[in-house]
Amino acid sequence: MATYTAEVSWALRPGEDFAKGRYSRGHSIAFDGGVTVPGSASPHVVGKWAVTEAVDPEEMLVAALSTCHMLTFLHVARLAGFTATSYRDRAEGVMAEIAPGRQAVTRVTLHPRIAWAGDEPDAAALAELHHAAHEGCFIANSVRTEVVVA
Repeated sequence: MATYTAEVSWALRPGEDFAKGRYSRGHSIAFDGGVTVPGSASPHVVGKWAVTEAVDPEEMLVAALSTCHMLTFLHVARLAGFTATSYRDRAEGVMAEIAPGRQAVTRVTLHPRIAWAGDEPDAAALAELHHAAHEGCFIANSVRTEVVVA
């Protein structure tokens, strides 16, 4: 079993009013590999109190699903005898109401574009590779969100 860590840090800044909700949602996220990234709530959620240049939790979820699918896909493609030379994805997550007052990222659509060296999988083989990648993706196995490969 593996353990993964992230340290999230936030502090109230001078002049902000916590009681009235007038405070920045900007924070930092330090990962166990040493990388620290700026985080924030989504501007769609808190408007001007978001830090638009930072990543928000919804974006991180979409990126985690896309990254996990890609890494698993590359592995299963290699095992199937194919050679991928590049992989690009513009993943898109959709937030929807799941119950009164409750929202969730309900669907993530992946749009992978893959370049190959040598033999390329046909449409059926490509679909099977994506299916196997989805089944093996740890993150997809961890969420209820629908993940679709377009």
